[in-house]
Amino acid sequence: MVAKAQNYIIDDYNDDEHWRDVQRQVGIIGNSEKVRELLEIIEQVAPTDISVLISGESGTGKELVAKAVHMRSRRRDEPLITVNCAAIPEGILESELFGHEKGSFTGAAGQRKGYFELANKGSIFLDEIGELPLSIQVKLLRVLEEREFMRVGGTSLQAVDVRFIAATNRDLEEEVKKENFRQDLYYRLNAVHIHVPALRERREDIVELAQKFAADFSRANLIEFKGFSERAFFLLQDYSWPGNIRELRNLVEKMIVLEKGNFIDETVLQKYIKPSDEFDKKLPMRLEKPKDELEREFLLRVLLEIKSEISQLRELMLAIAPKRYSLGEWRDELPNEYAADGAWSESDRSPESVSDMEKEMIRATLKKTGGNKRKTAKILGLSERTLYRKINKYGLRDHEE
Repeated sequence: MVAKAQNYIIDDYNDDEHWRDVQRQVGIIGNSEKVRELLEIIEQVAPTDISVLISGESGTGKELVAKAVHMRSRRRDEPLITVNCAAIPEGILESELFGHEKGSFTGAAGQRKGYFELANKGSIFLDEIGELPLSIQVKLLRVLEEREFMRVGGTSLQAVDVRFIAATNRDLEEEVKKENFRQDLYYRLNAVHIHVPALRERREDIVELAQKFAADFSRANLIEFKGFSERAFFLLQDYSWPGNIRELRNLVEKMIVLEKGNFIDETVLQKYIKPSDEFDKKLPMRLEKPKDELEREFLLRVLLEIKSEISQLRELMLAIAPKRYSLGEWRDELPNEYAADGAWSESDRSPESVSDMEKEMIRATLKKTGGNKRKTAKILGLSERTLYRKINKYGLRDHEE
């Protein structure tokens, strides 16, 4: 049993080290389940030559995912050519992609290689592929199917060996229905589909992203940045981020410059972003109220949230060990002037501390999962990093061993 537990710990540790190495190499930041799923599919498809279609909102990091697929592939030492299909005028798009021969059009003073020839043996990343005109789509389909093309003004076919990676923020299935995108090309590109989640779908990564952007920008620009307050982080996590990671990066860099590297708290942050409606519901703070009243409302709201979390924790502990933790109803209400149910009675408190219950909950869940940290974190609703920190805090690693 001890050996089995040790094997689980070693396997989980090695697994986490592997993903940290992957993240360091490809530059994808975050420890959320969404990021882990993204990294897993990248690891699955990267070693092959299968075509990949990346979807996601603007600013989510689709180009970073494309680079990750290339960097984890056998073509990593060959070029990755990035083409923004929306940025090239339609009149020269064919020439840019496939090249041209001397004299093929006015101004063609010599033969020129296109992006596909430049990407030979490597990968080509076609960003905003939904913007391609139909006339180019049919030529692109030929390259996908036959691995050959003809330069503009040319008479001979050129063979090419490239890995196709494409990205779009459009719904290509809908574009196919509208006849704006070829169905056969869509199916060829969409051999494997990778969806990049919006930032609001991975809020637990926002703090780490903000800290990374702040550190990189302040170091590159020789600015001594004093950091963020916890309340500022709370507000960042609650904001809806319509511009996703790009918006977060731009905001962090702008605040560091305009605030001259000074400490950023929620007051400073609210000059740059407006709290969402959901945030206003959680923290009903009206700016016209006196500061002490706002602070009092905030503290009371935090107490309510703590009470709710403790109640949920105790319910979970009762489910794990009903005899040990069946101690009657708690009466942990707010003071009389804020809650009609009366004050919190000291005699009604559980003799077990919240830390004891948390430790027991983690220990019991680890036992239930056979020491599997990833499963334990998922059951408890924690990130794996937080779980490891709590395991070390409570000495559970030694206990399990």
